[in-house]
Amino acid sequence: MTRGNQRDMDRAKAQKKLAQQNKGKKTDGISHNKRAENDAEIMRAKQAAKEAAKAAGAAAAPPQKK
Repeated sequence: MTRGNQRDMDRAKAQKKLAQQNKGKKTDGISHNKRAENDAEIMRAKQAAKEAAKAAGAAAAPPQKK
């Protein structure tokens, strides 16, 4: 073999690169559409909570004089 361990080193390098690419991806078995629906529901809940807090803050604050 004239290549020595180059093939093994290239294979290890490719595995490391693939692992780095897949590092942050979620693979919990949920389809893309289901995940999008779940994320949208979470964002709607956050938005409703923020609007409620904003309304409560505006009602509690005394009017400012100009």
